[in-house]
This record gives sequence, structure tokens and C-alpha cells, in this order.
Amino acid sequence: MNRLQRIAGHVNSGMAGQELYLGAQPTAAICSPEKSEDDVVICCAVRTPLCKARGAFKETAPELLLATVFKEVVARTKVNPKDIGDIQIGNVLQPGASGLTSRMGQFIAELPYDIPLSTVNRQCSSSLQATANIAAFIKAGVIDVGLAGGVENMSMFPMMATIDITKLSAKILDYENAEACLLPMGLTSENVAAAYGIPREVQDAMAADSHKKALEAQKNGWFKEEIAPVTVETKNKDGTVKTQVVDTDSGPRAGVSRESLAKLKPAFKAGGSTTAGNSSQVTDGAAMVLLARRSAAEKLGLPIVARFRSFACVGVDPKLMGIGPAFAIPPALEKASLKVEDIDVYEINEAFASQATMSIEHLKIPMEKVNPKGGAIALGHPLGATGARQIATLLPELKRQNKKLGVTSMCLGSGMGAASVIELE
Repeated sequence: MNRLQRIAGHVNSGMAGQELYLGAQPTAAICSPEKSEDDVVICCAVRTPLCKARGAFKETAPELLLATVFKEVVARTKVNPKDIGDIQIGNVLQPGASGLTSRMGQFIAELPYDIPLSTVNRQCSSSLQATANIAAFIKAGVIDVGLAGGVENMSMFPMMATIDITKLSAKILDYENAEACLLPMGLTSENVAAAYGIPREVQDAMAADSHKKALEAQKNGWFKEEIAPVTVETKNKDGTVKTQVVDTDSGPRAGVSRESLAKLKPAFKAGGSTTAGNSSQVTDGAAMVLLARRSAAEKLGLPIVARFRSFACVGVDPKLMGIGPAFAIPPALEKASLKVEDIDVYEINEAFASQATMSIEHLKIPMEKVNPKGGAIALGHPLGATGARQIATLLPELKRQNKKLGVTSMCLGSGMGAASVIELE
């Protein structure tokens, strides 16, 4: 039995992570229930289309994807770039945490060099963490206006491309939880399914529903408001260059059903239940959020779309990585003085159907409130961009439903969960 097989078998009980939540009690919220001139408000949230890896964006560099959403935010809000106090960009897979390329994306978008920029890598919540960081800077009085976003081109930078396991110290691998950080994500999904008794049929049902909802949203034009089209150039076999405008997500597939998904073989473990069909798609994309202090937004004439009410991040057992949302959502809600039943729409990242199901069932969230336009199984999961992408997806949906309160959440590699509470104005 090798190391990964051994740690995959060390599955904790169904109470895994509970003690971590109890030890991470909420502190002050970013925004109180009552509106205030010091509120952190969202002025705009946009994203590129999400394209399957090795698809339309396979030759589109991450900095070009970022430049598209940088430009779109400025165009939609008419913000004076000189008023932007800071930029933070989430990324997971690019070398050097994408510090240089994110700065290059800023310049390609013709944003001035005197706006500082930094990058964030908190795994799958990187752009949500960037958003929370900018919100905290605004709340603390460090800046008045800030940009947060994220990007991932998984065609160019595949999963685990930056990790050479052969060079890791053997001493590190003597520590069970450190070793568990190397467990393939698919095996953590199998662990969650086993620990919480989530059968294959339930996972396939969520996957089929994800595609069904995403296709319906596309048909009805519900994604148009959140998407900034991207002009891409690709080389043909004869050396000529083809230019096209990409404005639609490529992940949702017609004809996906529980019956068709049931025919797929387990992808990570013999006899397992996690397949390519009930896992998130490997995807390229970028997203961006403009935030400001309410008083500054009013003074500068910026649109006020929503309030960023609260944020929480917790740690969970790395062998059960996917349970993160189940334990991150409660403290985020408590900070905002809200309960599960108060929320109108939940955007919970479908890294795997097993872990998304666990979180939904654990918190007793009605399924009709979850991912109404489909989730990452259909749309894809560009790691560093997903947090901001969820915000861009949530806001128009709250508006469409004439609702107010939304939550975004995801699990994080190495065993964490993050969540935010957002209120539409």
C-alpha cells in the first residue's frame, strides 16, 4: 500500500471539521445589517465566458483574459482608474503566483502603473479571498476603491504542474496532514462520499441537473449580463490566424442525463463513485469585481449594485477537503446576523457532486436555492477565477428573481472552506 492509498483510507467520522467551526467563532462583519456610508459595496462584477481546457482559450494567455475583464469593469462603471487604490488578483497554477503576468494584464488593459497590484493564492477561493482582502482594505480606511479578481488558464498551466513530488522532503511526508495535502482531489471526493454515505446515483443526479439548469440559463439569456466577450486568435494548421469572438460558456452539454452519467467509469478509484461526469470541468476563464466604500462610490458617481456583507474561511481535514462549505457558510452567516433559511440564492461550487451534496445536506439548504443557473460541473472551475465568477453569476440572478440575499462558497485544496454573504441593493 503506497502513501496516497494509506491516507485515502484514513477517513474521519461524519463529524469531521465540526470542532474547527466551533473554534472559529465569527468576529465583526464587514457590513452591518443596517446600511451605512461606510458599507463596502460592489459596483460591478463581470467575467469572461468559461471555456473547457484545450478549447477556445487554449492559446489565450491569462494576462489577455484578465485584460478583458479589467477593461469591461472600467467601461461599465466609468470609474476613473486613478481612483482605484489597489488591485488583488487570485491565481492558483501559474508560476510565481502570477504576480508578473497579472501586472502585465493591468497594463494591457491600459490601467496606469501607479495602481499597485498583488496576487493571492488561497486555492479555489483565491479570487473570493482577493475580494475579501479589498473589502477589508476599504473597511480599514486603507483605500476607498479597489479591484479584485482572478484568472486561470488550465490549458496552459495544468493541475499539479508546479509541484514536483519527487523533490519534497521525506521528513514532510512523515506528518499525516502534510502528506494528505498531496492527495488527489478525486480521492478526497471518494473519501467524502464514503464518510457521509453519498451514493453514486445522488452524485449523478446533481451533475445532470447542473447541465440542465445551465442549458436553460443559456437558452433564456440569463448569463449575458455577467459575461464580457473575449476576442481570441488561434492558429490554423496551415499557419493562418483565425480571429473569433467568444461570448458563451462551452461547458454545458445537451443530452447529459442520469442514465448517460451512470455509464461512466470511476475516474479516481476502482469501485468508486466519482467520475469525470460528476466532477467539475477543467476550465479557462477570468472574472473581476469593483468594490468601494459607499460614501466614495456616491461621491465618484459609481453604480452601487450590492453590499459585501461578510466573509469567512475555515480549515477542515485535508483528507475530506470537499466539506469546506458546510463549515465556512455558518460563520459567514453569523457575522451577517443571518440564518441558512434567510438566504435566497446559494452559489456553492460543484468541485465534485459528492462534496457539494454533503454541504447542502449538512446545512439543510433547499435544492431550489442552489446554483439556479448550474454549477461548476456544467460551467467549469477555473480555480483562481471561480470566487469572483460566482459573484458575477449571483448578482444578476438575485435581480432576476427579485431577491436580496446571496451566499457564495467553495471548498479549497489542502482542506479549507470559504464563504461570503452578499446583499443586492
